[in-house]
Amino acid sequence: MRLTVLGSGTNVHPARAAAGYLVETDQLLLFDFGPRTLMNLIKVGADRHRLRHVFFTHYHTDHFADFLTFFFDAVVHAKLVAPRPGLTIYGPRGTRRLFGTLLKVIPGFSRTPFPITITELVDRTIRIGRTRVTAGTVRHSRSLHCQGYRVAHDGAVFTYSGDSEYCAGLVALCEGADVAVLDCSFPTQRPGANHMHAGDCGRVAREAGVKRLVLSHFYPVAERYDVVAQAGRTFGGRITMARDRMRITLPSRAAPKSR
Repeated sequence: MRLTVLGSGTNVHPARAAAGYLVETDQLLLFDFGPRTLMNLIKVGADRHRLRHVFFTHYHTDHFADFLTFFFDAVVHAKLVAPRPGLTIYGPRGTRRLFGTLLKVIPGFSRTPFPITITELVDRTIRIGRTRVTAGTVRHSRSLHCQGYRVAHDGAVFTYSGDSEYCAGLVALCEGADVAVLDCSFPTQRPGANHMHAGDCGRVAREAGVKRLVLSHFYPVAERYDVVAQAGRTFGGRITMARDRMRITLPSRAAPKSR
């Protein structure tokens, strides 16, 4: 399994793209599609025309906006250049209503030359090829259903919080993960509502037994402090500060033999 960070900032960050994470297993999976992540997807050499599975954690625009540009490009490319496979969009409650509306009202979106499937994946696990993807509810916004994801393939496990406060659901989702990418919007000294600070991220990683913690989703204020050290006060494992276009390989592990 390989993780590529397409965006490690927020909508207002001057130097980082907003949220977006590409995961390569036997499948090509994209988690969130925030502003400026499409260009990073192109820069890392991924073939966007092979992308068949896009997962959203919630629909604040810093996790969603570049999907519109991606989809317009996909339609034009499929009509004028070469056909592409179908696209499945996964997300929390409200996904069918949102995309049903977008596909109807945005010019050029209603008649696509490839099939579209819209799936509300809520607190359950699906299998795509040899890859298992689990969606789990987290706490971020009272007005939106928000969730994180867990990806398992050949014994390797990656988890992604989306936007979240510290909550039991997030700890459960991250249990035993090889790599957990967590919302580290703020430093411990300057916490903000509806997100975690660095200390919260360390707490989640420790309680979940994570092997490697990757801090991401930074507001500019987070980079004025040593958030790695702050997370390390409660988590003794490896801690990394995400950066755009960073790649992390998760080694496969043979599954234990059944008795």
